[in-house]
Amino acid sequence: MKKVYCICVVLLAVLLSACGGREPKMNQTQAQEETPEDVEITLWTYPVGNWANLTAVSSLISGFQRQYPHVRVKVECLTYDDGDQKIRDAVQNGNVPDLVLEGPERMVADWGEQGLLADLSDLWESETGRGIYEAIRKACMHRNGAYYIFPLCMTAHCMAINYDLFEESGALQYIDEETHTWTTEGFVKAVQALSAHGQKRVGAIYCKNQSGDQGTRALVHNLCGGSFTDAAHSRYTVDSKENKAALQLLYDLEGIDFEPTMTSADEIAQFCRGELAMAFCWNASIETTQIIQNQDLQVEIFPMAFPVGKGKPRLESGIWGFGIFDNGDDARIEAAKTFIRYMTENEAHYTRAVLATAFWPVRDLQRDIYENDLLMTEYGAFMPYVGDYYQITPGWAGARAEWWKMLQKIGDGEDIGKAVREFSGQVNKAEK
Repeated sequence: MKKVYCICVVLLAVLLSACGGREPKMNQTQAQEETPEDVEITLWTYPVGNWANLTAVSSLISGFQRQYPHVRVKVECLTYDDGDQKIRDAVQNGNVPDLVLEGPERMVADWGEQGLLADLSDLWESETGRGIYEAIRKACMHRNGAYYIFPLCMTAHCMAINYDLFEESGALQYIDEETHTWTTEGFVKAVQALSAHGQKRVGAIYCKNQSGDQGTRALVHNLCGGSFTDAAHSRYTVDSKENKAALQLLYDLEGIDFEPTMTSADEIAQFCRGELAMAFCWNASIETTQIIQNQDLQVEIFPMAFPVGKGKPRLESGIWGFGIFDNGDDARIEAAKTFIRYMTENEAHYTRAVLATAFWPVRDLQRDIYENDLLMTEYGAFMPYVGDYYQITPGWAGARAEWWKMLQKIGDGEDIGKAVREFSGQVNKAEK
């Protein structure tokens, strides 16, 4: 049965409370000693829900600005198309931001690995830090024992289908609507049914850049039981018979095309216009954002786990949090830590910060923040399918780049075995 959601989107406003009693009068010397000096810090946010919206972020930080008037926060919202290059340019030019909101794959495996970030171990030693889920803690710790990120939220990435097209083509019989799961066999039959129905473009393996690459990786690894790295996160294992079989299946399947000029943003847009029958780059935040941005959206979206040959799906998790670039200025680093504490320690502040992401908390709270929200409750059902967080494997930044380049080669007609061998040789060369 179709599900129709009525989503009420409320821009989050930070509630302010006045301080109670008046502090004892201080003499002039005391005031000079105890009044903190003004400091300005910069916050760069990747598109994590409404944290990519300058108006929403300004609303979120307004309470912080009032509580800590000596700290001015300048915000810049990045995109995944240009964000990495802006960070690289900032590093090269010596004007890195103080705070950045992103995930461990960049914070731990890239910028932290380069020694660019401050160690946040002291935040992890707090009561708030000790309450974070153990799996999240492991994903956020560098192999040297340092923590270069303090997490804010998490999610499970999934895919989505056009329910109307599946219904019209008879492809609904190949999915389990109750669990939002399906098998590799069911996936193949659904694609064939859609193609026979006249849907020439069923799905696209987008690979213009690394944006949204978690979707293409999860699709490939789930189809035939492969993996991206070994269990110890020491090397990349894409060159396996399972992964090569999955890539060959996708390449041969009519209705699924490798598209070297398409980004994940292009895929999402085309899916929401009804041009594609499924999207491999998807999660709860994307659906919420698309409904907000497209009030006339005609597609009946139905989220799905990735198809599996056997067993349960293994979905890639997303973890996002705050990191601090170490610019050598102790005052700015401490101000940035104060900002992180403000957003994460107080449960009311933390709840608003997480709600703005349209994802889930990284620790237990006193209440379900999405109580009575049908859409978020539905997406919450994907959380038990979260698999191994392998994005902290050494050389991760290079492996991400080589992944989409490998897909491009396959799309351009290169032999799959050769393309995969070249990928593995490149990303594992440090092991030789």
